[in-house]
Amino acid sequence: MFIKGIRLPGMSSLIIWGLLWELVGQSGLTFFLPPLSEILITLYEIGDSPAFLKALKETAQAFTVGVSAAILIGIPVGILMGKNRLLDELLLPWVNIFLSAPLTALVPVLMVLFGFGMRSIIITTSLFAIWIIILNSRAGVLQINRSLVEMGRCFGATPLAAFVKIYFWAALPEILGGVRIGIIRAVKGVIIGQLLISLVGFGALFELYSANFLMSHFWAVLIVLFALAFTISELLATLERKFSYYAANR
Repeated sequence: MFIKGIRLPGMSSLIIWGLLWELVGQSGLTFFLPPLSEILITLYEIGDSPAFLKALKETAQAFTVGVSAAILIGIPVGILMGKNRLLDELLLPWVNIFLSAPLTALVPVLMVLFGFGMRSIIITTSLFAIWIIILNSRAGVLQINRSLVEMGRCFGATPLAAFVKIYFWAALPEILGGVRIGIIRAVKGVIIGQLLISLVGFGALFELYSANFLMSHFWAVLIVLFALAFTISELLATLERKFSYYAANR
């Protein structure tokens, strides 16, 4: 971040927005936005409470399982779509439909099919993440130089070996980009699932605090959620930069 040609340290923009937040909160313009200092104090107070730790565990469990399922299914499906024209023509319309459709409308259907427990929440989380992972993996395969594939065939690579050693690594920059965006979407999915399907985890805390107008508690939980999503996103962005040379070599 630069101001009048002066480079400011990283995260300076967050510090500036935090100061503005504190000023607005201290001014008392709205009860909905308490001062940031009050929110941080509240976060410190509830951070080690049994209710918060239980909610964090439940949310992390649903998020981790849902994202893992989306990655393990989405990457192979996307690679197969990129290398098989028939499969691509069969699946691509559906992938685009689910990517652009309001997935929240499918939650009642999932509740009927899979019940009101953790399984439905995990499936909701996966559905929010998987489609962009599939599309990015497919796009990465379509960018591969065909000479790499022909070289593998000349050296006797089996379809499985080509899948693992050529397609996956050559498409890795796009795959990581899809995973990063998918994880961000999965954060929305897990909270929507916990609010609509079963009031557990952070969803239950959001409902409790908003219903009782405990706005500092509400924002404290929301900041934790934002911080987790931001940290994971930045870690994956760092991985993208480390593996960007695959795209150049490709």
